[in-house]
Amino acid sequence: MTLFDIPYFLRSFPNLLMHLPITLIVAFVAFFISLLLGFVTALIKIYRVPVLKYFAGIYISFIRGTPLLVQLYLIAYGIPKILYYFQYQYGAFGNYNVALISPIVYAIVAFSINVGAYNAEMIRSSIEAVGAGQFEAAQSVGMTQVQLMRRIIIPQALNVAIPNLGNTIISSIKETSFIFVIGIIDLMGEAKIIGARGLAFLEVYVAAALIYWVVCFGLEKLFAHLEKRTKKYEKSIRGGTDA
Repeated sequence: MTLFDIPYFLRSFPNLLMHLPITLIVAFVAFFISLLLGFVTALIKIYRVPVLKYFAGIYISFIRGTPLLVQLYLIAYGIPKILYYFQYQYGAFGNYNVALISPIVYAIVAFSINVGAYNAEMIRSSIEAVGAGQFEAAQSVGMTQVQLMRRIIIPQALNVAIPNLGNTIISSIKETSFIFVIGIIDLMGEAKIIGARGLAFLEVYVAAALIYWVVCFGLEKLFAHLEKRTKKYEKSIRGGTDA
């Protein structure tokens, strides 16, 4: 018996890396969908859209008040049951076999809804952080609401939001380690399989941790670079506005 089986540790990397794309696909696809969902939800709250503002508030409160794992189970087992019900009762979807829907789809839906709620609050606070003077200056030169949002508000709000967006995508990548519970063999799911196969869980989990760390470290550097770029862009916008 050895304390740490280095050869097994090294051999586990290729198999783990083969399943890394699944982890990244779920995290990144869900992240981009959640940006759209969060942006729409944030605008509903900012402009206090009748009726919808209450649904937005309930949505954010429910997501922030329940564990991601519970949400993942609700989506993965709830949606198929609903689809089966409508198919059986009303003949929806024709002869399509709902069971053929990949668990990855449910994982993306769950993560999109989860991250979207947090992005909504983050985007809302970032937009509201833009000074009122910027709104007044833009309106004084005849900008429409769309032009105001596209040219003034979003670029400046983006500078505030980028650090939080970076933290969000990094957290999403780490939290994808839950998706193995609905039958998806991602990086963490493969780690469990390899660890059980050779009874070398420590070695495999250390390898998985290193892969997660390298990916997240790269994203940290990327978002730090984007933050510097947006700060330069913000200065140019403010300079033009002041002029």
